[in-house]
Amino acid sequence: RPRRAGVSSFGISGTNAHVVLEQAPPAPAEPEHPAPRDLAVPWLLTARTPAALAGQAAALLGHLDTHPGLDPSDIGWSLATTRARFPHRASITGADPAELRGALAALADGSTARTLVQGTATGRARPVFVFPGQGSQWSGMATGLLDTSPVFAARMAECAAALAPYTDWDFATELRGTLDRVDIVQPLLWAVMVSLAHTWSAYGVTPAAVIGHSQGEIAAACATGALSLADGARVVALRSQAIAELLSGSGGMMSVGEGADAVRARLAAFDGRLSVAAVNGAASTVVSGDPGALDELLALLRAEQVRAKRLPVDYASHSAHVETLRARLAEVLDGIEPRATRVPFYSTVTGGPLDTVALGAGYWYTNLRGTVLFEQAVRAAVAAGHQLFIEASPHPVLTVGIQETDDAVAAVGSLRRDEGGRDRLLTALGEAFTHGAAVDWAAVAEGRRPRRVPLPGYAFQRERYWLDSTAGGADVTSAGLAPTDHALLGAAMVRADTEGAVLTGRLSAATQPWLADHRVGGRLLFPGTGHLELALRAGDQVGCGDLAELTLHAPLVLPDHGAVQLQVTVGPPEGDTRPVTIWSRPESPDEELPWTRHADGLLAPTGTLPVPADPLTDWPPRDAEPVPLDGLYDDLAGLGLGYGPLFQGLRAAWRAADGLYAEVATDAAPDGFALHPALSDAALHTVALTDAAGEQALLPFAWSGVRLHATGANALRVRVRPTGEGTVALTLADPAGAPVATVDALTLRPLRTEVLAAAARTPGAGALYRVDWVQAPPVTAAPAGPVEVGGGP
Repeated sequence: RPRRAGVSSFGISGTNAHVVLEQAPPAPAEPEHPAPRDLAVPWLLTARTPAALAGQAAALLGHLDTHPGLDPSDIGWSLATTRARFPHRASITGADPAELRGALAALADGSTARTLVQGTATGRARPVFVFPGQGSQWSGMATGLLDTSPVFAARMAECAAALAPYTDWDFATELRGTLDRVDIVQPLLWAVMVSLAHTWSAYGVTPAAVIGHSQGEIAAACATGALSLADGARVVALRSQAIAELLSGSGGMMSVGEGADAVRARLAAFDGRLSVAAVNGAASTVVSGDPGALDELLALLRAEQVRAKRLPVDYASHSAHVETLRARLAEVLDGIEPRATRVPFYSTVTGGPLDTVALGAGYWYTNLRGTVLFEQAVRAAVAAGHQLFIEASPHPVLTVGIQETDDAVAAVGSLRRDEGGRDRLLTALGEAFTHGAAVDWAAVAEGRRPRRVPLPGYAFQRERYWLDSTAGGADVTSAGLAPTDHALLGAAMVRADTEGAVLTGRLSAATQPWLADHRVGGRLLFPGTGHLELALRAGDQVGCGDLAELTLHAPLVLPDHGAVQLQVTVGPPEGDTRPVTIWSRPESPDEELPWTRHADGLLAPTGTLPVPADPLTDWPPRDAEPVPLDGLYDDLAGLGLGYGPLFQGLRAAWRAADGLYAEVATDAAPDGFALHPALSDAALHTVALTDAAGEQALLPFAWSGVRLHATGANALRVRVRPTGEGTVALTLADPAGAPVATVDALTLRPLRTEVLAAAARTPGAGALYRVDWVQAPPVTAAPAGPVEVGGGP
């Protein structure tokens, strides 16, 4: 039968709501279109906070541990298509499962990885597509994408066809050639940039604005539809041919690591031989002009240790040299037909938005002659609210300048030098996604449809609004008792007839929520380390802070609802020791229930037991081998030890010749405890890594020689040394190696579920009525037959 659940909500105003939920019918099976093996996939994770994002990664990592056979493509597809989107985001791209897991672990740990990118999306991004001028080209650029993306390949073919009437070279051959001619480089760059912009758009990321740098404005115009593909091809092909014929060999260009104003001041001494060609950023300027003058400027800048680099071109764009092309360009570009477009076009000729109907023949001369006002155009786009810039080029050359202009914006490339395939573009798509780009991952899959598989839910970062302290706050002095400032034992009294003492308390999962994280055999069990904590606190009350021995006789099973009352009694001195006994009974307002004795032992005066001679300062221990912890708590759960998050404290372990070493920690608040039971219990989980555990669950039975050296710890170094069958010695230290506690001997015994069941049957141990589903028996009609009614003699 389908699962059903009832949910009720009770409003403080008296408005109540009730709903019955029924499990949905099974979804129809999706047709499978498996992705090829060894194909890179993105794994996308999002969360409302950075901590939750790390939690998402940790949860997925744990899921992979328990489901090692999952296909990375199925995981990626499920993450991309079945998850809500939140502001804090991460993208991991790869094909190797080990590399994907490594990056996932880095995200969980707060570190970095080569294939991991992170970002924050404040809303749906309005991306600006950016197109650079010459300089991003490389031999073989984008050929990997050409072979793997049908969308990109189709647009490249259209660009090649548009260029064909104006060129006499083979498109495919020159794409893999030396790229040493401006009349080849610029048309090929234009084709790659236009095709990349088209591919981004096909994958759901459409431009909300465009900016072109120098020749990049031709590609920007085509990307928005301001120029047709035919007109764009005509402008870039014929203009680059004019450059090759009339400018090549007469000049040069150089990048300078200074602001435009400082560079202009330097150029005043060159009598017009040099010009500011482009202003790319706050400290990034390009100079063009006569080769000799460039050499002089370069020597001067190097002497002053100013960053400068000659660019690999032999002409001087954006200088007076270009004026020789004016008539030629007016002639060959006459008749192009620019169109208005809805996508804002931020002109680097004017430094601001421009109506694209102005992109006629005259504009493309001015574009080549004037200074490129790239920084100004970027500032204008940022002022209009754009926060994401995507460079559609074979290698990013403008992203640094964009972030120099405003470090609050995100700048993402598309491809990289020698990384011109699908994997690199997939990484770029993931990075854009982390900054709010609305990527259509179904379109990215291009017909491949892996399976949707179950994955962990959201890693909620639950926040308690109650005080973290669990110490009782009631005033007990009015009842003639002494307060203890302890989380479990709230009051103490000295008996009048003996030298003994009684400490009292109350246990409830409602007021001490950490107790709910310790279930054994399916029952809520007060941990053995809790008994140790009670005995140590009672001893401290009477000046006997060392525990000579403590033996557990009966388990203390707690009710899921309700509470139990505690008493810890300390008897009068018996020689050098004092007896201690731990009792409990279910809390009942209607009847006096009997007490159960759970443990007894002997206390010794504080300082009787020796201080350890070997503190754990050499860490990790030398010659120790790391012990993998993957799946440990799943294995323990299979044995009946159900530890919740606060008890899953074992962080690392090492095996050495003299025993096991470990690091443990807990998020449980340490105030009100000498040593929080969740922390000391985590130290005992190390025993599960020893041969003593075997295939059974072990629980504490008897403690001997326990001394507490420090209180308030929330993290420990642990050494576990086997001393006999079922017996270990423990040394606990703080993260600096200073002693916290020592245990000469701890004897462990196998879990016996029948003993727990018997303890849970004690009178009033949390018994409650519950609702159960009772299947009605089928009704069968009795066979019809003669019936005698009445009768008599």
